This record gives sequence, structure tokens and C-alpha cells, in this order.
Amino acid sequence: MHQLTGQKQNVTIIVAMGQQNQIGLNGTMPWHLSDDLKNFKKLTIGHPVIMGRKTFDSIGKALPNRLNFVITSNPGKVRAYKVCPVQNLEQAIKQAALTGKEIFIIGGASIYKQSLDMADKLIITHVAYNGEADTYMPSIDWNQWKVVDKQQFKKDNRNDYNFEVVTYRKISQ
Repeated sequence: MHQLTGQKQNVTIIVAMGQQNQIGLNGTMPWHLSDDLKNFKKLTIGHPVIMGRKTFDSIGKALPNRLNFVITSNPGKVRAYKVCPVQNLEQAIKQAALTGKEIFIIGGASIYKQSLDMADKLIITHVAYNGEADTYMPSIDWNQWKVVDKQQFKKDNRNDYNFEVVTYRKISQ
């Protein structure tokens, strides 16, 4: 557990990535997975979510029924209803921790990279996608993580690709 304010924090990274760690293309995800979006909503609703400004811009608005933290070097420029602009990840986690709820890191790549050491859980949608991307998930040291849950989904009229949602817990050091 990440210790920032003297209390235990549950920090979870949630991400969908392709077979070569692809997470984005032209400011959006390179696939549409309706079942994964429903799962993301179910998991994050009622919880604080932390994202970078580019991720926020790609979503276009605050995610409803969640406390939205947007990390930006210029917080005064993020003027959106139900959004808390902050200057760094530590500030976002500190403020999100006040809720006492599990904190979800939802992107993008630089925020994932900064938060990997802080996270104690990963929820990764592994997409059977091997195509183009311009944004990638940072390297994960898989020796630090163990699989605790796995759900498989098949390609159909709502999901562009086969995928599985895998939950990993950090192995205690």
C-alpha cells in the first residue's frame, strides 16, 4: 500500500492495452470494446479517478459520478464542471485519499509511468490487438505482480477484438 498521508491507500491502475502495450492512437483508443467500457464504469463509479490532461481532453468531460482529478502544469486552464485540476500526481493522490475510497489511475502513459510504483493493484484489459498505435503503456516488472482474477470476452458485434480483464495484486516486498 502506498503511504502518503500516514494512512493506507488503495491505488489501482486501470488500463486497456494491446499485445505490444498499445494504449492509444490519435488521442483515443484504437479499438471499441463495449463490454470493457461497461466494466470500467462499474469498477470506477463512486471512486476518485486520476488522469492527465490529454486523457481528460480525449474524454471531453468529467466522468459522471466520480471525483475527477486532472493533472496539468496549468490548472487554471482546466475549466470544467466537476473536475479538480492539480499540478502533480502526489497532490492528486493526497486529495483523492481524503475520500477513503479506492483510487483509480486512468491514464495516460506518463501518469501510468509515474504511478506504477505507487499502485498495489492493476486491472489490465489485455486486447488481442496487434495494430497501429502512437501511445504505449510503460514497461511493467511482472515479477512484482500476481494474477488474482481473470475474465475472458469474445469478439462480437459490441467488441472489436477478443480480450481478457486481468486483476493483478502487488506481491508484498
